[in-house]
Amino acid sequence: MTTSEAMPPVPGTEDAPSRRSTVMSITGLAASALIAVLTVLPAAYAIGGAGPTFDTLGEVDGEPLVSISGAPTYDSSGELRLTTVSVSRAGSQPFTLGRVLAGWASPRQYVVPEEQVFGTPEEEEQVEEQAQVDWVTSQESATVSALEALGVDVPATLTVRGTSSDSLASGLLVGGDVITAVDGVEVASFSALADAVGDRAPGEDITVTYVRDGDERSETFATIDDGAGDAVIGVYVDPDFDLPIDVTVAIDSVGGPSAGLMFSLGIMDRLTPEDELAGALVAGTGTISAAGDVGAIGGIRMKMYGALDDGADWFLAPVANCADVRGNIPDGLTVVAVDTLDEAYDAIVRIGEGDTAGLPSC
Repeated sequence: MTTSEAMPPVPGTEDAPSRRSTVMSITGLAASALIAVLTVLPAAYAIGGAGPTFDTLGEVDGEPLVSISGAPTYDSSGELRLTTVSVSRAGSQPFTLGRVLAGWASPRQYVVPEEQVFGTPEEEEQVEEQAQVDWVTSQESATVSALEALGVDVPATLTVRGTSSDSLASGLLVGGDVITAVDGVEVASFSALADAVGDRAPGEDITVTYVRDGDERSETFATIDDGAGDAVIGVYVDPDFDLPIDVTVAIDSVGGPSAGLMFSLGIMDRLTPEDELAGALVAGTGTISAAGDVGAIGGIRMKMYGALDDGADWFLAPVANCADVRGNIPDGLTVVAVDTLDEAYDAIVRIGEGDTAGLPSC
């Protein structure tokens, strides 16, 4: 017998349902809505969580995670941990409803359709290959950006790969052209090209000298706005770097470009005699360009938990990920937001010195 059946209505409230019946109605509606949602969502999910972290200044299986030859290296008393996300997939047997709901409810996990992570069955091999290409490319970009940040010029052949749809260089520069100068000044490195273009205002004319089929030519066109108020030429360049040092990484079980920032910092730390960290444990994530720009990555919420689990007190996060960071920082972890490699290096130096007041966060 329910309460609404056992007791007469209170005068003036004949149309009001009882508290219990209201709760039951809401619960029933919620259950119905959940069932409806589950019937239209894909059956195969991927569940992601915090993966292992790796100290770019440490060792893996008895050998340095990052080995450098061709220059003197120095020991560090701290740790610079790159962070990862571990993704599970159901395979032939879909995850149980309970497992999926638990993943949705946990701040340490995310649940998405499998295809969002692995692609369609036809795309899976290509997705995996691209992840490995990005992993290797990030190591080269990290090496270049680290050396450039330390004042070492890295010569490069700057070959045009193509142009963006809004570039005013479209039709003037084509794939295979090799850029050699900007406004009559030689550009022999990627950073030199980036600096030469970055010195312009959007809409300002620029003259690019290049070699095509053995002939030197020049074209003048206007720069365009990159959307953030900076000038770009809208030309995709494939740089072939002549690196003065060799850097090898001892792990190959990780894919993607998101470890680039931590690789760069690890290389800078190893190449400088200063003990930047002074024993501090700093983790982080972010892509890195050869010019030293830090880019957004995926899974940052899980990576922060992975950093905390492995003892990190500090976490370097791309400014571009701040919307994902805010409100999701685990207790006990302090996040520093960085936009460039120079900012990240300054942050770890200040953390090592204990001068952390005013470090930017999200």
